[in-house]
Amino acid sequence: MNFEIVSGDITQQTTAVAVVNLFSGVTSPGGATGAVDSAIGSTISKLIEAGEIKGGASEATLIHTLDHHDNFGPDRVLVAGLGKAKSLDLVAIRNIAAVVARRVRSIGVTEATTILHGAGIGGIDPSDSAEAIVEGSILGTYEFKNYKSSSEDDADQNAGLETLTIIELDPQKASDIRDAVDRSTKMANAEALARDLVNHPPNIMTPTRLAEEAANVAESTPGLKLTILERADAEKMGMGAYLGVAQGSHEPPKIIRLDYVGDPDDADNNLWIIGKGITFDSGGLSLKPSSGMETMKSDMAGGASVIAAAKAIAEIAPKINITALCLATENMPGGGAQRVSDVVQAMNGKFIEVLNTDAEGRLTLADALCYARENGAKRMVDVATLTGGIVVALGKGNSGAFSNDDELVNALISAGDKRGQSFWRLPLDDVAKRQNRSNIADLKNTGGRLAHAITAAHFIGEFAEDTPWVHLDIAATAMSDVDAGILTMGATGVPTRTLVQLALDLAAQNS
Repeated sequence: MNFEIVSGDITQQTTAVAVVNLFSGVTSPGGATGAVDSAIGSTISKLIEAGEIKGGASEATLIHTLDHHDNFGPDRVLVAGLGKAKSLDLVAIRNIAAVVARRVRSIGVTEATTILHGAGIGGIDPSDSAEAIVEGSILGTYEFKNYKSSSEDDADQNAGLETLTIIELDPQKASDIRDAVDRSTKMANAEALARDLVNHPPNIMTPTRLAEEAANVAESTPGLKLTILERADAEKMGMGAYLGVAQGSHEPPKIIRLDYVGDPDDADNNLWIIGKGITFDSGGLSLKPSSGMETMKSDMAGGASVIAAAKAIAEIAPKINITALCLATENMPGGGAQRVSDVVQAMNGKFIEVLNTDAEGRLTLADALCYARENGAKRMVDVATLTGGIVVALGKGNSGAFSNDDELVNALISAGDKRGQSFWRLPLDDVAKRQNRSNIADLKNTGGRLAHAITAAHFIGEFAEDTPWVHLDIAATAMSDVDAGILTMGATGVPTRTLVQLALDLAAQNS
């Protein structure tokens, strides 16, 4: 989708659809909406009076204006409901933009023009509103149809919104808005890429294919360097926890590393973003029920998000060094699979008793964090679809956050707030930590059902040691089973945009 910024009057634009807005409770529209209303014979006011337009959140009313009004450029007017003025925020604007873009697509229109939602009496900064509109438009119209066979006639229908023009009356603000649109386009496209990687079926998106996709990202993105390490490399480094997970699959494991050097004079100004990369999780010998495997192609959503985030970070080019790391493998119950009660040794020498082979993500992350620390990581964020416990604890509205560093986790939560992705910090208490004690090894890979998400985070924290670290459990938020606002059915891409924003914020702190 392309975005253009124009300074002018929306009533004079030659466009298929002019998008204006209305707060609920407003009976006489003002501003740009009022100007459009006057130009089309008070049609909006009449529909408000008739009760057809109420201004409710995400309401979308289409009015045809072809050839009916002199000195009026648009062929149609779409009135987007903003809901109550006191409730309007950037999350709402993203969702409104998504609804509008889907409505425009449904009538087969490929271009539209919109005013900035909330930038007038709503009090929203114009650049922030523009970013939210871009993100909502791109992500709200995301589709994954790679494996659908369709006729030529079907392919011609509803091609999708290709160009969205954003109107800003003040020419002096246009430059800032252009920069914001450029930045948010990169972020939203990266999150769409993460969705693509997750939505592919697991027989296609194997560790080898994920490495190939990372290679494509590096090749198409100046400033990104790709390193792929193989099983033999992992063996030399002593990654016994990771290799224990991988040994049940015929698919070779792949260590995927992407480096962006934005501050070459300060190697310590770095952030490692580390994603769980289980491209399919059967549970291993601790086999999941069949219904529990239906979404397990998404067990590499963390890896997808860090690969995609690295692309957007390199494109935006902040002054910070970023490494994205994904230890990819399948977790399968093959004849060589690790057994329940096996003991494996992680890269840092710690012995782990494996009491549940379905607690495999934390094993791969253990070696990933060891690798990051040995290679100079000063700050680490890991992202994983890790536990069903986080779904029970938080539902689907929040991802869980755990940390050993208040400053880093607060920065991440703030970055998420800016991008409309919510993270809720949970404790790392000593009582839950004791549940990971093993009678025969340094620790065991499951602490039982109680405080499941917390004990899993404690396990990973053993390998972060004293390096500032945040663990994000996205098991509840990595997939959506509905189309709602910017979410579409399937992978969500969470937390790609948050990781990009975190990198930008950390870079700004050091500038």
